[in-house]
Amino acid sequence: MGALHQDEKLVDRMYHRAKADRWRVSKSSFARALEASAARMFAGRTPGPRDLERYFSSLHLEDLALACACAAGDDEAWEHFVLTERPLLYRAADALDPGGGARELADSLYADLFGMREEGGERRSLFRYFHGRSSLITWLRAVLAQRHVDRLRTSRRVESLPVALAAPVRSIEPERDRYLGLIRDAFKRAVASLAARDRLRLACYYAQQLTLAETGRMLGEHEATVSRGLARTRGAIREAVERDLRDNAGLSDAEISRCFECVTEDAGPLDLGDMLGAGDGLPSSSRSARKEPAPDRSN
Repeated sequence: MGALHQDEKLVDRMYHRAKADRWRVSKSSFARALEASAARMFAGRTPGPRDLERYFSSLHLEDLALACACAAGDDEAWEHFVLTERPLLYRAADALDPGGGARELADSLYADLFGMREEGGERRSLFRYFHGRSSLITWLRAVLAQRHVDRLRTSRRVESLPVALAAPVRSIEPERDRYLGLIRDAFKRAVASLAARDRLRLACYYAQQLTLAETGRMLGEHEATVSRGLARTRGAIREAVERDLRDNAGLSDAEISRCFECVTEDAGPLDLGDMLGAGDGLPSSSRSARKEPAPDRSN
């Protein structure tokens, strides 16, 4: 797709049609997004200029520009995304599971969409898989539906295990208890090292089970800011836990992966409310605390 770099006029037309300057997306960044989309569409062959223009014109260009800005961490773009797309995503989640189980999956998408910066400084976001061939909400619904199906398949596999096979797991893996202890200790240290405001935001949302809007009113933050802050803090905890296990416990990457698997299978006494001192300075709540998901290594 190197030919795209040589056709600046085509990139300019698509850039202005996408109104990408609204989100401060650079032309070079938008050109890379167009190139990635075209590479997926024309895999194995080289399209001509007319083919490219016809294809790009068929894309949801404004959604592609918004995705580029969100992937880059633009605050205004992220706020717009949360306000416009989240209600639609929640409706899709309720359609998948009227009991509300899919809403947790919808919320977990935000951490993956926001992404984290890697060592080279590049932000790694789920948005990089959006190529504009469908609308952004259609793509989000598809991602949510796939995660819902994956979770159902996983739960059914676990439920179908004969008791005779499931019972001896602890004896088969004697290291399991050690892994659980290590990751719980690392998790506690990671939470303890957070800034006071980040701890308070976590306590409001997870320990007190306030909604994003309620948490925002408590902290004087916009709802989208709360969502973005939670995503950023979850990512920071994940990175701190991995670093702790590697540097302090001397675990290999494979052992660290197994630690995360163990705590996912059995979180045990991983009580976020206790770690945060959730009762201090917070309104009382009769609602049971949300279970903080284990730090996700898939981001």
